[in-house]
Order: sequence, then structure tokens, then C-alpha cells
Amino acid sequence: MSAADLLPVLTIAEKVHPAFPEEAEVFAERFRLYAAGCLVFHAGESISGYVISHPWRAMDPPALNSRLGMLPRDPETYYIHDIALLPELRGTGVAATAVARMFAQARKERLATASLVAVNGSARFWGRHSFRNVTLDKIRDAALARKLGGYSNAAAFMVRQF
Repeated sequence: MSAADLLPVLTIAEKVHPAFPEEAEVFAERFRLYAAGCLVFHAGESISGYVISHPWRAMDPPALNSRLGMLPRDPETYYIHDIALLPELRGTGVAATAVARMFAQARKERLATASLVAVNGSARFWGRHSFRNVTLDKIRDAALARKLGGYSNAAAFMVRQF
């Protein structure tokens, strides 16, 4: 991804995730903070998919549409913020390629886990890549539950061990 790709990425996000709107600055900040985790995928000459990911704190996904400020000095997980593909890329193997590239980046960072918030019924997809749903303890995980609720009642926090 390059800075010039941010407008097409935002357009794809609006199409693929209309129920989860995020400001352009959220995408721009993630790119500034960790360009190595920002990828685009093409169908022909146009961008038709993207990934946003970065090192982060375990059990603490960023809230929807929130800025990070900075990445943690001692990250504990590789956080997959978003993967979005337009219909022309679905079923082509691009999603599996994207996941493999994120896993490689996580290993390069020497992180033992990857984590994400699954939305739009994507938990099955992530489960095929060895992510497991984290069952929340209502007392200890109230802050995490509030963050997930900001996505939707059906959002699932998932973690994968390496």
C-alpha cells in the first residue's frame, strides 16, 4: 500500500463494511504507524482489496473508528484490523494469501499470537485459519465486551497462537 492508495481503500471499506464506518484518518494513521501491515490487492489495474494490520496489545483490540496515537513499545499480538475484498477478488485465493502474509509479518515481529474482531459472519473464515473465539468472563472482560459491542452484538474477538 502507498499513501496514494488510501482513497480507494476507504471506498472499498465503505462498500464491504457499511455497518462499520471508519474515518479516513483511521486508515491513514494505521498506514503511517505501520506501513508493513498495510497491503492492497488488484483485480486488473484497480485496487479491489486491502489489509490493515499492526502489532498491538493482547486482549485489547482498538475500538471501532478509533485512532491509536502510537504502537506499543512491547506489543504482544499481531492485530488484524481489517481485510476487505470486493466481489471480483473473492474466491480467488487472495484472502488466504493475505492471511499468510500477515502471519509472516507477525512472525517477523516475533509475536506469539494474532488477534482480530470478526464481523459480518467472518468467524468461520477465521476459524479455518486456526483463530479461536475468546469466551468473555463478564466480570473481568467488561472493557473488551464494550469494545466488541461497538462493532455489533454478533462481533467475536478471536485469537490464533503461532
